[in-house]
Amino acid sequence: MTHAEIAALIARGAPARLCDQDLTAADFTDRDLTGWQFDRCTLARARFDGARLDEARFTACRAQGARFAAASLLETAIAGGDFSNANFRGATLTDLRITGAKLTGADLTAAQGTGLTLSDTLLVLALLPKLSFRKAALTRVDFSEADLSGCDFREAVFEDSSLRNAILTDGRFEGADLRGADLGGVTITDARQFRGATISKHQAAALLGQLGLRVL
Repeated sequence: MTHAEIAALIARGAPARLCDQDLTAADFTDRDLTGWQFDRCTLARARFDGARLDEARFTACRAQGARFAAASLLETAIAGGDFSNANFRGATLTDLRITGAKLTGADLTAAQGTGLTLSDTLLVLALLPKLSFRKAALTRVDFSEADLSGCDFREAVFEDSSLRNAILTDGRFEGADLRGADLGGVTITDARQFRGATISKHQAAALLGQLGLRVL
């Protein structure tokens, strides 16, 4: 799809649906794309910086290295696809839903918003500092080696998920159910951050083992 064709769709002022389009390195910076649908599109290195993507839908898109810095993704849905190394720095993610997608190495630094829903999602090595997952249901979410420093996981429920080797410094887990999380490699720097969290006996033994204690 050419730049002129994209500009013409935007000028219509109505939501568009793009299917199987090659939009590699396309520039949507600061555009109003409310309600747009991208189905099976190639969006590698596309730029959505500052764009309004409220209620947009991305289905099975290949968006490696795409940029969404300071974009608005209110009630947006990402279903499937590859967003590895995508840049969401400073984006608004309120009620964003991500299902079955790969976001390995994605950068969500300074992103904000509540109501984030994740399932069947890879966030290995992702940067997610200070993001809120409060009361979230996290099902088959892989946070292995991710930067989760300062994240809010209060009252979150983990199911078949992983925090293996993740950075959890200053994170909050009060009231969280961690029984469904792989805590391998997690280092306790301040036990108070897990006050009120629920863990299994096996997890407790592993965590206390770091302190030289044995659970019998």
